[in-house]
Amino acid sequence: MTRRELAHWRRRPAQVVVGLVFPVMMLLMFSHLIGGGRGVDGDFTPYLVPGMFTMTMAFGLEATMLAVTQDLGKGVVDRFRSMPMTDGALLVGRSVADMAQSVVGLAVLITVGYAIGWRWHGGLTSFAGAVGLLLLLRFAMLWIGVHLAMVAGRPEMVQAVQILVWPAAFLSNAIASPASMPPWLGALVEWNPMSATATAVRGLSGDPGVSGGSWAAANAGLLAVAWPVFLVAVFLPSAVKRFRNLGR
Repeated sequence: MTRRELAHWRRRPAQVVVGLVFPVMMLLMFSHLIGGGRGVDGDFTPYLVPGMFTMTMAFGLEATMLAVTQDLGKGVVDRFRSMPMTDGALLVGRSVADMAQSVVGLAVLITVGYAIGWRWHGGLTSFAGAVGLLLLLRFAMLWIGVHLAMVAGRPEMVQAVQILVWPAAFLSNAIASPASMPPWLGALVEWNPMSATATAVRGLSGDPGVSGGSWAAANAGLLAVAWPVFLVAVFLPSAVKRFRNLGR
């Protein structure tokens, strides 16, 4: 199933390129055009780049959702279910293929980050830990997307459902410090799973991690693991169960 999904890349190269270029455009837009850094003293780039790494883990879910709903609509799933195949293998194959693309996209974004002046100040072990946290978050986000695709059922419903991704991405500390926000909003932002990952990555890289000083901010590393594990534990079995019950 993973090989099947990867084969689609050759037929849709434009979609792959757009998926790689969009996060780069967002990074350059926030760092050079829009600006930002509310609540951040000094250079904004060391704060922004790890935040954009985290936001990128939420981008592209619509492609996953669309692919799943298209398979459902074309009847491909019915043919696969007639084969000796594990329940949910199609969904797992899709998520593994998307993880491969996420690794490539993260590598591209790290390269662009270096090009605009960001630097990694930690060691190789902390770098591996940061990449692991980012990909763990991506894996969790993918299964949320797969679950939402199973709920939507049809490609035309994906656009309405994918709008939910954007508030979660921007309601985080990726581009602004919670200390610059109203107290109630800052507290909500610090408990966002994406904020936990962004803060943990900033800590591992030696970049500034401005926060509101809450328990969530002080224990960002713990939450950066706990949140994705919890989300996968909820949404992966739910998506597979919906897949298993199709047509029943």
